[in-house]
Amino acid sequence: MNRGTKSWIVYASLLVLFWGVWGAFSSEPNSRYGYPNEMIYIIWAFTMLIPAYFAMRGNTFDRRPIAAAYGLVAGLTGAGGQLLLFHALANGPAYLIFPLVSLSPVVTVVMAMALLRERIKRLALVGVVAALAAIVLLSIPSTKDDSNSHGPWLLMAILICVAWGVQAFCMRKAAVVGVNDATTFGWMTISGLLLVPVAFVMMGDFPSDAPWQAPALTAVTQVLNAVGALFLVMAFSRGKATVVAPVTNALAPVLTIVLSLAVYQTLPNLWGTLGIVLALAGSTLMVYSDEKSGESSVALGAAEDGADMSPAPQKS
Repeated sequence: MNRGTKSWIVYASLLVLFWGVWGAFSSEPNSRYGYPNEMIYIIWAFTMLIPAYFAMRGNTFDRRPIAAAYGLVAGLTGAGGQLLLFHALANGPAYLIFPLVSLSPVVTVVMAMALLRERIKRLALVGVVAALAAIVLLSIPSTKDDSNSHGPWLLMAILICVAWGVQAFCMRKAAVVGVNDATTFGWMTISGLLLVPVAFVMMGDFPSDAPWQAPALTAVTQVLNAVGALFLVMAFSRGKATVVAPVTNALAPVLTIVLSLAVYQTLPNLWGTLGIVLALAGSTLMVYSDEKSGESSVALGAAEDGADMSPAPQKS
């Protein structure tokens, strides 16, 4: 495969596709069948094995301690944040929690600029600000629930935001130090499985009375989630974290809203509409600025991969 300097766009686009579709249908097992969120997590953890298997084909598992360190941190912050989100939603209002959590790209951008010395051009900076604003607007639901607006959920939401921001940074950092995508994703898969017992304890009782459609639908949607996570790793190894994080976090919800409009005939609210406009504008500015700069952002870890799961990008 051609390792073009803009190959991150291919993987980011695939991520948006998979996570956009996943987002549109991910709530169905819980809303339709009352399937516990913890059980959804458990199934997701095992579906990670599918893309992990294909990612490892033709690649060597990096056994260096530094590979394990970044891989485990990326995996545990991602999976741990997901489990903590269940607790936060049980104690606080979703319409306040999700906008806070959605600011995780800010953490990634700041860490990338401070620790990786990634440069960001003025035009791209405008795009980043627009994308971050879009992420918050897209996270605001059309109606507010009656949940208590005071309590430990605020600290949980902040911790999740930081955890997911650190996760994205570690994906990029792992590639910069030469860890291949397959190894990073392998450690993320292991991390997700390590927290399965925690999810069982949080759930309490096994949902033995759930219809077969619930786990089946969960498995289908979570495969999309798992494959999207692999594309996220690949995008971060080929593109700057200061660009990839805002672009992917802004565009995936846009596709989710479009699909929801088509399937459920649900119109976005005013904030959602404004968020869509800002997401598209901000992402366009960032991609255009990155294309215009002509700088290669492909990390060593990406260059060492022996196989890829997607078509080769067009030569620029």
